[in-house]
Amino acid sequence: MAEPSLFLQAAPSLNAEQPAEERVALLLWMRERLLTAYGEKPLVPRREPMHELISTILSQRTNWRDEDAAYAELRELGDWDAIAAAPVEQVAHAIRRSNYPEQKAPRIQATLKAICEKRGGYDLDFLAELPVAEGLRWLTDLPGVGVKTASLVLLFNYARPVFPVDTHVHRINTRVGTIPKMGEQAAHRALLALLPPDPPLLYDLHINLLKHGQQVCTWNSPKCSRCVLRERCDAYAVYGDAVPSFKK
Repeated sequence: MAEPSLFLQAAPSLNAEQPAEERVALLLWMRERLLTAYGEKPLVPRREPMHELISTILSQRTNWRDEDAAYAELRELGDWDAIAAAPVEQVAHAIRRSNYPEQKAPRIQATLKAICEKRGGYDLDFLAELPVAEGLRWLTDLPGVGVKTASLVLLFNYARPVFPVDTHVHRINTRVGTIPKMGEQAAHRALLALLPPDPPLLYDLHINLLKHGQQVCTWNSPKCSRCVLRERCDAYAVYGDAVPSFKK
């Protein structure tokens, strides 16, 4: 009689359990696959640094259309000094298209006041010359600015070698297995340690992961049949076409 173990299928070898050098190679493979699917984007600032900073705060849990609308109405209140000095209820009303405006309004005002107190104005170009770790620390010391927002400003506006990790970047890398399950802030450090310090590469990987997360590797009911990463994805190896909703 055959041993029962002979009939058992071996569990798949998961990427998340592999040494760092194999996960580095996996990230670079993902980058090439995503470039083929979505194309390469030049690393050119899409908006001014203060616009990037404040819009990224507004973007949290908010789609880009509502983010843009909220930013446009916020700027109707006047310059940054005027926005910082306005009644908080007025700021919250201006950004009402963004989710949680009552929470974001005082954060935005506190951030503006802190920048002005530290710098005597709102010019952030000094960040281009600061060591990356100091730039991240300066930005994340601002009220309401986390590591994702700080990384976006440094990469998008100043081509610094940092890697912003938003909900899409976090979800895809956790599912594929370039990182084990961890929170977004820990994922920022873990992915940055694996990736080369190449700002154009970091930029197009971030942008294309964002697109892939919005269109294919969605939070709920991911479209695995359309996924260009599925052949090397831990979640697909385990669940096939029934990958569950993502839980942080």
